[in-house]
Amino acid sequence: MYLDLQRNQETMIMKYQTVLLAVFMMALADAAVVRAESHPNVKTDVIQEGLILDLDADREVKMVDGRVASWTNQVEWKAKTFAATRDASHEKGTGHPTLKENVSAIRDHNTVVFGRHELINGNEDAFDHLITGSGYTWFAVMSVYPQISGLKDVNSFFGNLKNGGKYEGFWAGLKDDNTLWTGSRNGITFGRWDENNPQVLGPRLQEYRYYVVAGRMGAGTGKVTIELFVNETKPVASKPFPVNPQADSSKMAIGQERDATNHPGHESFDGELARFLMWDRPLSKDEFEKTLSLLKKTYGIRKSGIESKQMSVPRE
Repeated sequence: MYLDLQRNQETMIMKYQTVLLAVFMMALADAAVVRAESHPNVKTDVIQEGLILDLDADREVKMVDGRVASWTNQVEWKAKTFAATRDASHEKGTGHPTLKENVSAIRDHNTVVFGRHELINGNEDAFDHLITGSGYTWFAVMSVYPQISGLKDVNSFFGNLKNGGKYEGFWAGLKDDNTLWTGSRNGITFGRWDENNPQVLGPRLQEYRYYVVAGRMGAGTGKVTIELFVNETKPVASKPFPVNPQADSSKMAIGQERDATNHPGHESFDGELARFLMWDRPLSKDEFEKTLSLLKKTYGIRKSGIESKQMSVPRE
C-alpha cells in the first residue's frame, strides 16, 4: 500500500511538472510573438495597391551562426525570399549581412547591415515589367557607411540588372563619396551612363545618419521621368528615360546591383537598411506623401537636417 501511495505521488508530481513545462513553453511562445510584434504593425498601413515588396528588418530575418541567411518579403508575391548565396568558403568571403537590433536612433527598430554583402531573390522574371511600361516606386530607410570602392562610384544597394548583354534593369546606389544616385537601363546601348541609361544624381549623404530615400518612374512607353527623393516629397533630381518594352532584366538583389556571380561584392554598398518597399507602379502625389510621412513617423526620421541623435554606430 505504501508503494502504491508513493507511485501515485510520483505520478502526480510528474503530471504537475508536465503542466508547468507546458505553461512555461506557452509563455515563451507568447514572449516571442510579443518581441516580434513589439513595433506597430505598419505593414497594414502601407499602400497596398501594386505593393510587391516589403522587406522589414523587424520581421522574418533568418539568422544562421550570427549572420543573415535570408530576408523574407512581407507581401504575398512571387518574389518571396532574398537569400545569401555565398558563404565563408567563397574566395571573396561570405555574402551574409548581419543584423543590428533595437537601434535607438530609429525608435528601436532593427537594421540589416551590409558590408559588400548581398541577398538575392531567385525569380528571374518577377521584376521585368517595372521597366517595360508599368513604372515603379521604391522607398528605403537607410544609413550609409564609408564606401569601399570596387568599381569606381558604383556602390549599389539594390538592382536587378541583367548578367551580360547591355545590363538592362533598374538600380540605385552611391558614388564613392556617398553621393546618392538611381537609374534605369533599357538595354538599347551599353554605356554605363547615357540617354538610355540615365544616372539621376542626388545629394551626398552623411555617414551614419538615417534617411528615407525613394525613387519613382512613370508608367507607359515612350519617354517617362525618373525621380529621386531624400526625406521630402519634392524630388532632388529627375531625368527622362526612354522605355523599351523588349527590355529583359533579371533577379533582384539587395546590397548590390545584380546577381553578380562573376564578381560578388564588387559593386556593392556599405551601410544599413531598415526597410525596403517597392510598388510596380508610380505612386500618386498623395500616396507618395502618405508613405513618406508613415516611414518618417515610424522610424523617427526628421527633415533633411537630421538631428545628431539619429546616427548609427559603425560596425566593427
